[in-house]
Amino acid sequence: MKQKLIAETLGTAFLLIGVIGSGIMGETLSEGNTAIALLANAIATGCILYGIITCLGPVSGAHFNPAVTLFFALRGVHAWSAFLPYVIAQVVGALLGVWAAHVMFDMPILQVSDTMHRTGFAQWSSEIIATFGLLFVIVGGVVHKPDTVPPLVGLYITGAYWFTSSTSFANPAVTFARGWSDTFAGIAPQHIGMFVVMQLIGVGVAYLVLPLVFSKAD
Repeated sequence: MKQKLIAETLGTAFLLIGVIGSGIMGETLSEGNTAIALLANAIATGCILYGIITCLGPVSGAHFNPAVTLFFALRGVHAWSAFLPYVIAQVVGALLGVWAAHVMFDMPILQVSDTMHRTGFAQWSSEIIATFGLLFVIVGGVVHKPDTVPPLVGLYITGAYWFTSSTSFANPAVTFARGWSDTFAGIAPQHIGMFVVMQLIGVGVAYLVLPLVFSKAD
């Protein structure tokens, strides 16, 4: 278990380094072109997901996401006794990743996202769809061809940055940690709660629907 928790912490940290770091770099180099900044953010996030899932999947399952851990616990694949330790490791790793990105770009380590307001029904509904879609490609990959899960997740998130109005957070730990970065990839803390609620609804929808689609979803 110790090895698994270290893997979840490290992997989630690198995920947030990718999300926050590429957001800072993209915004800096794009000189105000939001589309270019988002493209850089999406590509970097997809790439880091491919790397960390490939390397750490055999160690911990490469969840890096409380929504994924919850889904597999509900399906009886992940032990409930390991649920809370995994979530704690993911949240700690996410915060460490945010702070590491701030250090790399010579920014204040401790920040609060004051400028990135993400709210409203459109973005809330996007988080349900984004989370359901993430679980859809994970389960489909696991059932049909497990070695495709890393590229499936990387490509899905890269695309979902663009086809969801929320830019596909789809991860409660990532959502929470991004509230403490006043950068391109941040989210105002007052909007974190509703994003997480929508993500949990997405887990519930996946729990009900995916076993009907994939007969071996358990």
